[in-house]
Amino acid sequence: MMEKDKPLEEQYEQAKHEVIEAIAQTMDLYGVNHTFGTLYGVMYFEEKEMTLEEMQQKMNMSKSNMSYAIRSLLSSQMVTKLDKKQVRKDQYIAETDFFKVFQNFFGNKLQREIDVMSLAIDEAIGAWSSIILSPDASEELRSLCLQDMFKLQEAKAYYEWLQRFVNHLQDGTLFQLLPTDASESSGQPK
Repeated sequence: MMEKDKPLEEQYEQAKHEVIEAIAQTMDLYGVNHTFGTLYGVMYFEEKEMTLEEMQQKMNMSKSNMSYAIRSLLSSQMVTKLDKKQVRKDQYIAETDFFKVFQNFFGNKLQREIDVMSLAIDEAIGAWSSIILSPDASEELRSLCLQDMFKLQEAKAYYEWLQRFVNHLQDGTLFQLLPTDASESSGQPK
């Protein structure tokens, strides 16, 4: 850039830095490590694929921490590992469509919650049903099991509803119900 652009370039970099920091803070709210959020923000603004070494240089992180960060971003589908390699080095690119990031990130997190809670609820209801039917159980214990089973039936209804929500989120039909400017015509995020 030309010398006269120096103050404007600094202003540009400052604004970009603020957005990257906001991305990291926002991701931190959702349980993603702040540094991983910063890495995603850096990759978001890159115009090309990045290798781990390039990320290390931009982030000033160790290779092991960088590998851990990229694995975390890959598992939440915020970053994609490309099939092609550059001089035998893996290349990665950030998903820049926030609708897709939302779809992938929350779809995966909510599905995990549904799976864990549904299993626990089903196992508890099964165990309490056996206790209720047991001739050895006291009336007090049977009553307690029944009381808690009713609570879990309400929880089960919530998780069945949440599963439908996640299904709509993951298959894109949520975007037909709540269209975005980018998805109004297709029913899918861009």
